[in-house]
Amino acid sequence: MNEDRVGGGAVHRDGHALPAGEIAPQFTLKSTPDQSVSLSEFRGQPVILAFYPADWSPVCGDQMSLYNEVLPEFRRHGAELIGISVDGAWCHAAFSHDRKLHFPLLADFEPKGAVARSYGVYSASEGSCDRALFVIDAEGVIRWSYVSPVGVNPGADGILTALEALRLEESKS
Repeated sequence: MNEDRVGGGAVHRDGHALPAGEIAPQFTLKSTPDQSVSLSEFRGQPVILAFYPADWSPVCGDQMSLYNEVLPEFRRHGAELIGISVDGAWCHAAFSHDRKLHFPLLADFEPKGAVARSYGVYSASEGSCDRALFVIDAEGVIRWSYVSPVGVNPGADGILTALEALRLEESKS
């Protein structure tokens, strides 16, 4: 497998996950069957995008539950967390309710995986998102990206390290 290092994480070269320094592609996706969320709504604050393969899978459930527990720490850094997968809004609603999640899960459902593709983290062979993380700064620039093996929960340490680096950079300005 051909891999490259991007922002401290392993990414598949053929996937071309967007690296640090790139402008984050804008999007608007369904957060519920009748509501949408746009990345632009969060301009002026850091955003964490957590792409994941599927609601209800064991690793994804553990990953999203962990982020729910760590959410106060993300917010201490002024960051908003957004989960994204190709599952539909109704599926997200049930999964979020079951896991008692306190952050939005967005449906990259139709056209399937369009946002994941724009970030370079859509797996056409699997028909799902890769397990990928992006930390985007207040100006909409990707500051850190990481693609984890699909069966591995990447945890929150990399996100927290990236947010701390952002905070240190901002304090120097």
